[in-house]
Amino acid sequence: MAEDAKPIPEKKKGRSKKMIVASVAIVALIGAGAAGGVFVTGGLENGPTEDPNRPKLVERKAEAAPVSEEAGGKMLPKEGTISVKTDRDPVDPKKFEITYFPIEQTFTANLADGGGFVQVGLSLSTYFDGKVIANIERQLVPIRSAVLLTLSDQDAGVLSTNEGKQMLQRKLTKSINGVLREKEGFGGVENVYFSNLVIQ
Repeated sequence: MAEDAKPIPEKKKGRSKKMIVASVAIVALIGAGAAGGVFVTGGLENGPTEDPNRPKLVERKAEAAPVSEEAGGKMLPKEGTISVKTDRDPVDPKKFEITYFPIEQTFTANLADGGGFVQVGLSLSTYFDGKVIANIERQLVPIRSAVLLTLSDQDAGVLSTNEGKQMLQRKLTKSINGVLREKEGFGGVENVYFSNLVIQ
């Protein structure tokens, strides 16, 4: 059988080598063209685009925010200018403007182990722009639920101390940010303040 095999003529070998070289050259040209297109359009250089709906920090300015007649005398939502990767990093209060958002309805919940009840009024603070306030307003139902669940886990004896009240502030802040991160992808609430607090 080996004797029956005929040697490949030199012309065919040369032609197949030329075809392989031409194929490699075509693939290289296509790749170079694609890379050039990406470079010209800035595809790789820019990376992922920034989400325009993501809240931004509001820089502190000397003048107060303008009051709008159309908004019924309410302050206009603040516009942020400083982008951040995460809302979990600490913010320098000397550099950024704070906004307070009062939640109109009070919260009433039974305390743990039948130890009475607690009633609180809350205001939230943020260093981020009006998008965080809009997120809070949009997610007020799950926020209320999270606050009530957190309140119902509290012990009356612990809440009667200043340390217990401060601990409750931290827990409520964590609960509210948890809801906002789950529903909106961004927390942004810096702290929770009590506008009233009754424990019985």
